[in-house]
Amino acid sequence: MKDISILFVCMGNICRSPLAEGVFTHLVAEARLTDRFTIDSAGTGGWHEGEPPDRRSIAVARNHGIDIAGQRARRIRSIDFVSVDLIVAMDRDNMAEVNRIASSEANIQLFGDVALGTGEDIADPYYGGPEGFELLYTRLLTGCSSLLETLVAERTSCSGNTSSVR
Repeated sequence: MKDISILFVCMGNICRSPLAEGVFTHLVAEARLTDRFTIDSAGTGGWHEGEPPDRRSIAVARNHGIDIAGQRARRIRSIDFVSVDLIVAMDRDNMAEVNRIASSEANIQLFGDVALGTGEDIADPYYGGPEGFELLYTRLLTGCSSLLETLVAERTSCSGNTSSVR
């Protein structure tokens, strides 16, 4: 299997995408596939650059044995569009923004499509309470588990030259 790079994207890179990065990283580590994946997250806006994830995202991750406190928010960069195999947007608004600024080489997918198969947007829990972050964690865990399974199966079945991921 070749390395797969994945970038989770939300608006400010403090709630949804850092938690997705943490969940996916945790699942990859549990599967002993850390050497095969590069996992990151970013935001479409730069309001929180350099800041840690929202304290509620950190708390829900910690409650499930995942540490995301060391992550720092960043804005998506032009290099991401050519260096990342799969860019996963948390909702349609962020997907539209990423598509607006992306190069034609970018592989941009909606989390609800590529990970959940439902087409749903992953709601931003920022303006709500802890229950929204717990629901976010549950949707991300379900989707990231499915996405990991799909990516591993695709890469394992490939001859090494092609993949539907890219």
